[in-house]
Parts: sequence; C-alpha cells; structure tokens
Amino acid sequence: MEVISLSIPDVRVLLPKKHGDHRGFFSEVYNRAAFASAGIAQTFVQDNHSMSAPKGTLRGLHYQLQPMAQSKLIRVARGAILDVAVDIRRSSPTFGKHVADVVSADNWRQIFVPAGFAHGFVTLEENTEVIYKVDALYSPEHERGIAWNDPALAIDWRIDPAAAVLSARDTKHPLLANQADLFP
Repeated sequence: MEVISLSIPDVRVLLPKKHGDHRGFFSEVYNRAAFASAGIAQTFVQDNHSMSAPKGTLRGLHYQLQPMAQSKLIRVARGAILDVAVDIRRSSPTFGKHVADVVSADNWRQIFVPAGFAHGFVTLEENTEVIYKVDALYSPEHERGIAWNDPALAIDWRIDPAAAVLSARDTKHPLLANQADLFP
C-alpha cells in the first residue's frame, strides 16, 4: 500500500494494491496491521455506505465532538468524489485550511481524515457510492457542521454552487468563524 501525505500531513491518501487478471481484480482495501505500520492505528467500529444519484450531490461539512469525534477512512466503490477535509483544531498551524483530493472507483485511492477535521464531499459522477469506516459511533448529540460554502474557507468544489444538491440540514450550518464547538 502506498501512503501519500497531503499539504496537511495528518490527512493521508492511501493507495492499496490492486491485482487484476481476465476475471477482474482483487484488492485488500483494509488490513489493520498494514494501516498501523502506516501510522493509522484507529480501531474502526462502524462502516457507512452512501449512494448519491445526481452528480453534484454535496454532503458536508460534518464532524462530531469529543468524546464521539470520528476519524474516517473513505473510499469510492462506484463513481467519483472530490473529498474535502477542513482542519478545525484551534491550536493547529493549519487551522481553517483544507485539503481536497479526487477519490474514485477508477483511481482506487482512499483518504484518511483524522478526528479534528470537518469532512465533506461532492459527487463528480452520477450514482456515486461512497464507503467509509469511522472509529466512533454516530452520535446526533455530538454532531456539528460548518457551511460548505463558507467564503473564508475558499473551497473549490469543482461544481456550480447554484447546482449543488444539498440536504436541508447542510444548508443551515454556520460559518467556521461562528461555530463555537470546535477542537482545542
């Protein structure tokens, strides 16, 4: 497995080996020991699977507070996304900065987003399926969000903002500057 650090080194791209032949392919997408040797030693407790029918579906920016903060390991089974992680750790030198990477069924990349980051993605293709592991269970009481279109974040989602397909909840998140519940 290849491990690639992004401009915020705590967020990493992982590229598992993919072995193919005339039948198709095989890939070990998660191996606890291999991930631990790459510095990702989280114990994942829940797998999530989302399907977004329209291209331009935007989910995020979401996070959970301690003690239910989540690290995530994201991959795409069908289609493609632009995956975005925003550093919301107030003491971090990269606070308020973000990284983005295309994760797709074709490029076979995975992205690891540690706790302390708001996370979101936008689908770049129709009928995109995203599978991700988390290391803490979903907790509505601890769930928070940041406005996906916060001008201070300057995220290029690679879509026309007017065409973004959003949940009602994702249209109501505060700007980062107005979010009281962040990480120290």
